[in-house]
Amino acid sequence: MAPSGTRTLAHSPTAAGSGGLPGMKSNDPCWCGSGRKYKRCHRGTEGRVLEGRVSPMLTVPAGIAATEYYATGEVARTDEPMVKSAETIAAMRVAGRLAAEVLAVAGAAVAPGVTTDDLDRVAHQAYIDRGMFPSTLNYHGYPKSICTSVNEVICHGIPDDRPLQDGDIVNIDVTGFIGGVHGDCNATFCVGDVDEQSRSLVEATRECRELGIAAVRPGRPISDIGKAIQGHAEACGYSVVRMFVGHGIGRQFHMSPSVPHYYAREASTILEPGMTFTVEPMINIGTWREKMWGNGWTAVTADGSRSAQFEHTLVVTDTGVEVLTPEAAA
Repeated sequence: MAPSGTRTLAHSPTAAGSGGLPGMKSNDPCWCGSGRKYKRCHRGTEGRVLEGRVSPMLTVPAGIAATEYYATGEVARTDEPMVKSAETIAAMRVAGRLAAEVLAVAGAAVAPGVTTDDLDRVAHQAYIDRGMFPSTLNYHGYPKSICTSVNEVICHGIPDDRPLQDGDIVNIDVTGFIGGVHGDCNATFCVGDVDEQSRSLVEATRECRELGIAAVRPGRPISDIGKAIQGHAEACGYSVVRMFVGHGIGRQFHMSPSVPHYYAREASTILEPGMTFTVEPMINIGTWREKMWGNGWTAVTADGSRSAQFEHTLVVTDTGVEVLTPEAAA
């Protein structure tokens, strides 16, 4: 993950389609007031999500145990085993359940006119109410307590001053730290009256996550997960993002193993009881390829098509899998 704001021009007074604004010529001063020519500034970006204004980082009360990187933003790697102890798994059940509650609270606040920064404040308070620390806060310098990825943003959009608009879709990614471990989950929400194509994408992405989870079996290679996800996504006419994958999690936010959401023969790690990791497919209407914003954090679809994502944290059991972030009511 990485910092970035998101802001769209679809609500600008004269915004049209990607072909440009009515009556505006390439060499005219851009309508946004930047002083640059329209062709060098906002031509071709109408309706796209762009960087917005990011408010200062929120604080966490001293009584809540913080991550080791909160003070500095520097993340130290440790040699944490992929197979967790019973004690660690028990702690992760608590962290996962509470993270799912935070996601439900933030999701319930989604509505046209609500800014993604508003969602961050709602989630931040929900963490604190549960005695949790927001895992993303100052993780490699990330300035917010959740990620909010709107429309064509694949992942790692930073909450900002952009109001959600009727017809948007927004992914909210929540990770909380409590009891020395992390719980990580996300979901994509529809904002108001969303078109059928976007609704179908969101539903298919949820199905991809569930099929990926269902493929988890001890003794099987981790590539089974991506095979199940890719098969369903492509059968629905969608593509699977390659750049970003699921990850091991426990006392560290990110660790081994990597969990591709597409079939990768080289993903040959054999699943063992006690392994904890995320399954979080990112599914696109168009190309699976991404573009990175200049801030180094936010990824968007290369063709501007919409993207959706759903995530759970899991533990492999003796007979299958247990979801550690069960969906909760707000």
